[in-house]
Amino acid sequence: MGSHRLLRVRELLKRELGEILRREVPVQQAGLITVNDVDLSGDLRNAKVYIGFFGSQEQQRSAVAFLQHNRVRIQNLMAKAVFLKFIPRLHFVVDESVTRGNRVLEIIAELEKNTPAEEPTEH
Repeated sequence: MGSHRLLRVRELLKRELGEILRREVPVQQAGLITVNDVDLSGDLRNAKVYIGFFGSQEQQRSAVAFLQHNRVRIQNLMAKAVFLKFIPRLHFVVDESVTRGNRVLEIIAELEKNTPAEEPTEH
């Protein structure tokens, strides 16, 4: 299978999963869930779904529990929305990259704030 086709299937699954989660997951209970990436096995039988969260830690825990409990139902909804020979088995993984990136930006801003500005020198 060509890598171009695999990329198209990944993007299709990412978009459809985002829509399914938007419709199915209660925002008050789980916060907002984003599908950051989908990593497919070569045979399209398994997919790691990297998800991000906007909400409290309690909402994040609730969302992870919801996704794990409703994985089969989400796969069935995916099967109705996407026409593939096999619908991959979904494995949800919490993607901490956005949180880590924000923390790095905070540290940089803090360092810049604490570093005295250099006076421009004239020659």
